Amino acid sequence: MSKIKRFTQRYNDGDIPWDLGRADYNLTEMVVNWPIMPGKTLELGCGTGDNALWMAEHKFEVTAFDLIEVAVNLAKSKALTANVHVDFYVADILKDEIPNAPFDFVFDRGVFHTVDEPDERTLFARNVSKLMNNDGLWLSLIGSNDQVREGQGPPKRSAKEILAAVEPFFELLLLKVSNFDSKDENPAKIWVCLMKKRTNDY
Repeated sequence: MSKIKRFTQRYNDGDIPWDLGRADYNLTEMVVNWPIMPGKTLELGCGTGDNALWMAEHKFEVTAFDLIEVAVNLAKSKALTANVHVDFYVADILKDEIPNAPFDFVFDRGVFHTVDEPDERTLFARNVSKLMNNDGLWLSLIGSNDQVREGQGPPKRSAKEILAAVEPFFELLLLKVSNFDSKDENPAKIWVCLMKKRTNDY
């Protein structure tokens, strides 16, 4: 089963434990404490839109997309109910043209880590960098392989795997251990990875 069909089925079944109904505290804390200033913003893999809506409510100009059409439709409905403007799209960062670029800030919560092949992770990082202004910031929340978990959970990556993909295109500003914001009593350990786009040619 393809990734799109698998995740579409999970949304249709309501089997979406990553969907919190609120913005992830790792995002909100980084925006407040780093700080990350409002600007043109792109969210990769927006799901049902909670992080995108939070950013828009805090003066970010947000474009957000997801592979899964049902998720994007739910996000659009939330935005309409909240009377908040976000440009939501169905798209694939590895294949599709993304509108409204360039961006000052890019955010993903558990998207980069879903890419299994090293060459595709490098392509992912390259494509993100091409959508950004010089010195733009990318905040990625990435499952950490330092945690042993029983049963299902998010994909896990090592710090070495992350750096191998992003280092040609981004300067690493922060790599710290945290946990996904979660309804789970034992939330998954993650890397909070903040990067700045390099200005050199590649």
